[in-house]
Amino acid sequence: MSRLKSYIYPLVIIGILFFVFGFITWVNGILIPYFQICLELSNFQSLWVAFASYIAYFFMAIPSAWILKYTGYKKGMVLGLVVMAVGTITFIPAAYSRTYFLFLSGLFVTGTGLALLQTAANPYIAIIGPPESTAQRVGFMGIANKTAGILSQRILGAIFLLNADTIVASVSRASAREKAVILDGYILKVVNPYLVITAILLALAVMIYFSNLPEVEEDRQVEKKESGIEMEPRSSVFQYPYLVLGVVALFMAGGCEVIPIDGIILYSRSLGIPLQEARHFAEYSLYAMLVGYVASTILIPKWLSQESALKYCAVAGMALILGAYFSPGMISVYCLIGTGFGAALLWGTIWGLAIQNLGTFTKLGAALLLMSVIGGGIFPLIFGTLIDYNPAWPQTSVLVLIPCYAFLFYYATWGFKRQKWSTETELNLKEVI
Repeated sequence: MSRLKSYIYPLVIIGILFFVFGFITWVNGILIPYFQICLELSNFQSLWVAFASYIAYFFMAIPSAWILKYTGYKKGMVLGLVVMAVGTITFIPAAYSRTYFLFLSGLFVTGTGLALLQTAANPYIAIIGPPESTAQRVGFMGIANKTAGILSQRILGAIFLLNADTIVASVSRASAREKAVILDGYILKVVNPYLVITAILLALAVMIYFSNLPEVEEDRQVEKKESGIEMEPRSSVFQYPYLVLGVVALFMAGGCEVIPIDGIILYSRSLGIPLQEARHFAEYSLYAMLVGYVASTILIPKWLSQESALKYCAVAGMALILGAYFSPGMISVYCLIGTGFGAALLWGTIWGLAIQNLGTFTKLGAALLLMSVIGGGIFPLIFGTLIDYNPAWPQTSVLVLIPCYAFLFYYATWGFKRQKWSTETELNLKEVI
C-alpha cells in the first residue's frame, strides 16, 4: 500500500499529460476531413495530417532520449510542452494563408514535442511501479487519453465540421472566386481553438516545472535467472530480441489504433455516408477504446496476463477486419469501430512486454518504441491510397490491417519470449521473470 501511495501523485501528473496527448493527437480525425474540404485534397493527401504528426516520433525519439539524459524526466516534459505550443501556434499563420504545408509543419513540430514528452512519460509509467502491472497503469493513462480524444472530437468536431455538407455543396456550385471566399472563411474556424490550446500547453509547462514530480532512476543493468545466477550485461539495446520485435509490433499496432479514428470519417464518406453523420464515428471509435482501457485496468494482470490480452486482441482484430471487408455500408463501419476495443490494449501490453529488464537501456528502448509510432502515419496513407484506387469497393482498404494483427499474434505467442537471437542460448521469458 505504501508503494502504491508513492507513485499515485506522479501518475496523476502524468495522467494530466496523457489527457493533453489525447486532445491534441486524436483531433487529427477531425482535421483530416476538415482540411480535405478547406484545401480541396484527395483522401491520400488529407491523410498526410496523420503522417506529419507521427513521422516526428521517428526522427525525434532517439534525440529525445539524449535530451532526457541531460534534462531528466521532469524538465524534458516541460520542454516537450513548450515545443508543442510552438507547433500549435503555427496553425494561425497557416489558416490565414490557407497553406497546407504550414499546417503540416505545425503538426510536425507538435509531434516533435509529443515525442519528447512521451519519451519521458511512457518509461516513467513503466518503471515507477511493478512491471507485471505496467499495462494496468498504461490503461489508466489510456482512459485519460481517450477521454480527452472524445472531448476533442465533440468540441472541435462541432466547430470544424458543423454544416460541412452544406459547405461542400456550396463549393461545388460556386465560381472560382466564390469558392476561394467560402473556403478562406471556413478555414479560419481553426484560429481561436488553437490559440486556446497554445495557452493551455504553456500553462501546463509552468505547472509541471513547479510541481514536485520525482525523478526515477532506471535499474542497474543486471539480469538474473530464477536460480539467482547473473547473466553478462548486454552492450547494445539490439541484443534484446523481445524489445526489437516489440518495436515492430508497436509499428503494426500504430495502424490498428490510428485507422479506426483518423481514417474512419473518410472511409464512411467513401461508403456514401453523409459527413454530418460520419463526423461522429471517430468519437465512437474512441468510446470503444475507452471501454477497452477500462477493461485493461480491471483484467490485467489479475485476471489476464499482458501476453494473453495481446493475443486475444489480435485474433478479435483479424475477425472484425474480415467482417468489415465482407460487409456493406454501416455494418462495415461498425466492424471497424469495434476494433477500437482491442486496439486500446495494444499499446500498454506491448510496452509492458518490451520495456522490462532493460536497465540502463530503458530510455533508449523507450525511444526505439516511440520511433515505431510512425506506423500510425504510414498505414493510414496506404489506407487512403486504397480507397482512392478502388472507390467502387473501398472495403479493400481495411485489409491493410490483416498483416498488422497477424504479427501482433506472433509477438504475443512467441516473439515476447525471445531473450537471445541465438536459438542455442535463447531463454524462455518465464525463466527471467
